[in-house]
Amino acid sequence: MTVTGRGALFDPGLQPERTWLAWRRTLLALAVGALVALRLLPPVLGTPAFWMSLVGLLLCGALWVLAGRRAATGRRALLAGPLPLPGGGLLFAVAALVTAAGALGLVWVVGSAH
Repeated sequence: MTVTGRGALFDPGLQPERTWLAWRRTLLALAVGALVALRLLPPVLGTPAFWMSLVGLLLCGALWVLAGRRAATGRRALLAGPLPLPGGGLLFAVAALVTAAGALGLVWVVGSAH
């Protein structure tokens, strides 16, 4: 760790803000994907597609709140000193959800091709 001229352990500039903006961009893209699925999939796949899209939107909302808490915790830890930084559980959850959605889409495409 380097100490800046003001005695802080890190530069309290834009890095935490960029991280929070990256989370918001990612969750906005996932919400748009869920909205597109809500618009396009129910006529093709029926009621289950409606509910899956709605669950996707609700998960995006919950992840938005959790990401905001994670960003605030990280900023507090960086400003206060030797507090532990947030773990990677939320990152893993987002990656697992996106992977599961992609796998379900792949199964549907391959299954409908036969």
